[in-house]
Amino acid sequence: MNYTHLGRSGLRVSRLCLGTMNFGPFTTEADAFALMDRALELGVNFFDTADVYGRKRGEGVTEGIVGRWFAQGGGRRDRVVIATKVFGAMDRPEHPDPNLDRGLSARKIIRGCEASLSRLQTDRIDLYQMHHIDRTCPVDEWLGAMETLLRQGKIYYVGSSNFAGWDLATACTTADLRAQARLVSEQSLYNLASRTIELEVIPACLHFGVGVIPWSPLGGGLLGGALAKTAAGRRASSPDFEKQVNAKRPQLERYENLCRQLGVPPADVALAWLLAQPAVTAPIVGPRTMDQFTDAVRALDLKLAAETVRQLNEIFPGPGGSAPEAYAW
Repeated sequence: MNYTHLGRSGLRVSRLCLGTMNFGPFTTEADAFALMDRALELGVNFFDTADVYGRKRGEGVTEGIVGRWFAQGGGRRDRVVIATKVFGAMDRPEHPDPNLDRGLSARKIIRGCEASLSRLQTDRIDLYQMHHIDRTCPVDEWLGAMETLLRQGKIYYVGSSNFAGWDLATACTTADLRAQARLVSEQSLYNLASRTIELEVIPACLHFGVGVIPWSPLGGGLLGGALAKTAAGRRASSPDFEKQVNAKRPQLERYENLCRQLGVPPADVALAWLLAQPAVTAPIVGPRTMDQFTDAVRALDLKLAAETVRQLNEIFPGPGGSAPEAYAW
């Protein structure tokens, strides 16, 4: 397993991050335990979750599964860099509370951290991430709340998710002015077919030393051989997925043809491309099954030739580079 620093921090994490969003809704607790055990065996030490994960089974379900896995002992907790998130609504219809709604108030962050610590059955969170920007809350409030948690030793590092480039710049410069800890990571939508963050988010991350943690590295399955799997009846289709496939069909046909010529599964190519991008720390892979996880780890050994990268960029050209040169002189 290869490791790298998380942004400009001294924390070392594996080049793949195990995403847990399927644990509970689609992956049984026993299978989730087996996946996490296998991850440690392979050297994957970076796990990502969130307080709201659980879907129809309820918010907090996924953190609870991870916590019960930690509780088995065997050095599991000490060997894992655990990342979780705060922002989403944790309210219940029978007990409405506006302060449990979406947001980043100091109350929401600090109470959210306490609840996550309880569900995860741990005394600290390695990377505590704001799951989305909150336009209604002053930056000094959520930075201050995170600083409080850092000083209490309940979290070790602060990250963001779904922040714009200017949000990252504001957060980092404000932290510097207040002599507080900067963000070390930004979790963003990023894959071959979704490259908008190359305009401003990635340049901001490179400038401030913020590591990029891409979510949906396979575009929700689009880049994992969607056409071939659908044709073979191995991909469960939904109207929304079919719409996405049809919208990108010409690109996907070229992409899957290129992967066949290379003799490499499309998912491996998509992950290898991401791993070679500037600022990327570790793509999040969210397997439902052991086979999916094993396939994802295989991509770490794949190095794409320059000509292959050129062809991929031709198929999925992205925004044309960073702003403003991507659209202006």
